[in-house]
Amino acid sequence: MLRKAIADIEAKYVRKDLPEIRAGDTVRVHSKIKEGDKERVQVFEGVVIAYRKGQPGSSMFTVRKVSYGVGVERMFPVHSPRIEKIEVVSHGEVRRSRLYYLRALQGKAARLHKEEGAAGSEGAAAPAAPAPAAEPQA
Repeated sequence: MLRKAIADIEAKYVRKDLPEIRAGDTVRVHSKIKEGDKERVQVFEGVVIAYRKGQPGSSMFTVRKVSYGVGVERMFPVHSPRIEKIEVVSHGEVRRSRLYYLRALQGKAARLHKEEGAAGSEGAAAPAAPAPAAEPQA
């Protein structure tokens, strides 16, 4: 009986507008922060080092970034009403589902390879058009 009541309450807060997130993605999380009687949106951008799926009330993801030389990690409940939106900046090519090894790495060693054809790849050039055929000279 109690499980059904909890499931009914959790069902009200399940979000449908979430992008596909997985470990290795660089995401920008817009979360609501309450300061006194005012509320503002704070952006936290970093690499998803863990994504735990499960029931809507227990699914979480952990985002890590380095700020002024200090590693900062934040855990976000996926279906939280405090999260305004989640943007996927790029997809990283990884072979693990938990990237805790990034905690021990610094600088270039902590970078992840970008996935081919990833979203947000502004630097990718469009395929070049074929060159026009040269006219024969007489």
